[in-house]
Amino acid sequence: MSQLVIVESPSKAKTINNYLGRDYKVIASFGHVRGLPSKQGSVVPEEDFAVTYEIHEDSTRHMKTIVDAVKNADGLILATDPDREGEAISWHIVEALKEKKAIKKDFPVKRVTFGEITKRAVKEAFAQPREIDMALVQAQQARQAL
Repeated sequence: MSQLVIVESPSKAKTINNYLGRDYKVIASFGHVRGLPSKQGSVVPEEDFAVTYEIHEDSTRHMKTIVDAVKNADGLILATDPDREGEAISWHIVEALKEKKAIKKDFPVKRVTFGEITKRAVKEAFAQPREIDMALVQAQQARQAL
């Protein structure tokens, strides 16, 4: 395997894996993997609104699958939904992988989005990978913090 692709749902993973072929392994994050702890102090306004995140208890197993899979990959392609939530999920996955030391700073990470799950749309998206859009991530973070 050369590229690990992460989508949000297992049904999307199966379909997209068929479109991409054996040079890719597509797995699901099952949605958000990290979030704000329910305790007070998760957002600290006095410290430029510093935010503390933790892996959701029900996502621990999914995150372990992602960590194990990325160890055998040459690169990571994040194909979560094309909205601010999807952008944030992609960012959280990368941050969690860094925290777990599963990827290093120079590990290739790209982001792709598509509006429909068709072979044409998926192939077009993979032909034009990009970086994570931090403006969308920050918009989702602000919304969540409020």
